[in-house]
Amino acid sequence: MFTGIIEELGEAAGITWQGDSGVLTVRGPLVAADARHGDSIAVDGVCLTVVAVDGERFTVDVMRETFDRSSLGALRPGEPVNLERAATLATRLGGHLVQGHVDGVGTVLSRTPGERWEQVRFSLPAGLERYVVEKGSITVDGISLTVMEVHDGDADRTDDTGWFSVGLIPTTLQLTTLGRAPVGALVNLEVDVIAKYVAKQLGSVPATSGVRA
Repeated sequence: MFTGIIEELGEAAGITWQGDSGVLTVRGPLVAADARHGDSIAVDGVCLTVVAVDGERFTVDVMRETFDRSSLGALRPGEPVNLERAATLATRLGGHLVQGHVDGVGTVLSRTPGERWEQVRFSLPAGLERYVVEKGSITVDGISLTVMEVHDGDADRTDDTGWFSVGLIPTTLQLTTLGRAPVGALVNLEVDVIAKYVAKQLGSVPATSGVRA
């Protein structure tokens, strides 16, 4: 379990393919400092299990499905990644409950700069709109964010797809990957898990099942 508060902007150090899976090496001095085999670390919002630690770097095994169903499949060595260690019982819940299970991949549609902050709009994959509400929580690349606007889209029109927007404060712009993500960039989305459970109890069948390595 995570909170969506990014601890460190790390870097993808390398990816080695092993058949239908891969080994991802990440440089992150802060999160690697006390990492141990078996620990969970969220990389761009994907919960991954540490298999080895070497100084400022840690490695994780990633299933092919995870690469295929998250933005990690497009990750290249040298690119920045958002890192967060798993929460403890003593952790302040500064964001919201985040599982690290990706529900879908969105795209940066637009960026509108303000004086000190920026409004960013993302595409919303079909089926996830039922879980996204204005002023509710959503996780984008592992970052806990508050939804400013949401548009469900029209299923009967290919030119009217769903989207949502968030406001990024200076800290988020400076200390996470979203500060430099261009229009067209892929992002991992995780909707509020409480919303999914409520939908289940009301008889709504979940549209997706998140991925985890």
